[in-house]
Amino acid sequence: DNFNREGWAAIGRLAIIFAFVAVFWSLWDQSGGRWVLQGAKMDLHFAGITWLPSQIQAVNAIMILIFIPLFQYVIYPAINRVFPLTPLRKIGLGIFVSGVSFICSAWIETRISVGLSPNIGWQLPGYALLTAAEIMVSITALEFAYTQAPKRMKSVIMSLYLLSVSAGNLVTAGVNFAIARFNLKLEGANYYLFFTALAMLASVVFVFFARRYHEKTYLQD
Repeated sequence: DNFNREGWAAIGRLAIIFAFVAVFWSLWDQSGGRWVLQGAKMDLHFAGITWLPSQIQAVNAIMILIFIPLFQYVIYPAINRVFPLTPLRKIGLGIFVSGVSFICSAWIETRISVGLSPNIGWQLPGYALLTAAEIMVSITALEFAYTQAPKRMKSVIMSLYLLSVSAGNLVTAGVNFAIARFNLKLEGANYYLFFTALAMLASVVFVFFARRYHEKTYLQD
């Protein structure tokens, strides 16, 4: 009985965290959808290469390899000197940064809406911010969820974490359905700014939840 109460309490706490993480995934997965459609309207000649709109996504994998040691040995220690970083603080900051990345997309969309064709290279700052957010949210949340899950429930918690990815896509699908069904005025740059506002609101609310979260680590023998 004690295990059941403790286990379900842990699932409940982590499920709330995963709900916030789902907001991040709702933005991140659009880099393979909405951002690609935006890229098709841009000047695809960059760095001496004519790109396909979907090829620019490859920078995410390259940036991941560069950013992981950069964050581990440079950025995290620098932030720690002025603001002690906990796993939950990294997650909240990452959700906020993902929202900032969509400001870049909104700016690009304003240029497209006035008849200009900005270079595809202008998507790189957005990808850099989104990759930074991925490191702070995805990697941290996966490790945190594993350590916070009771020993006999770690696989359950991992499945819930993966479910947050699907939940994020469901959020995006719901927004797009509402736009089509109720004729919401979320066209052009407003679409991206909506997700910016969603991520920033989620990061602010997450702060209040994180302050009340009591960590309890369960390590395997």
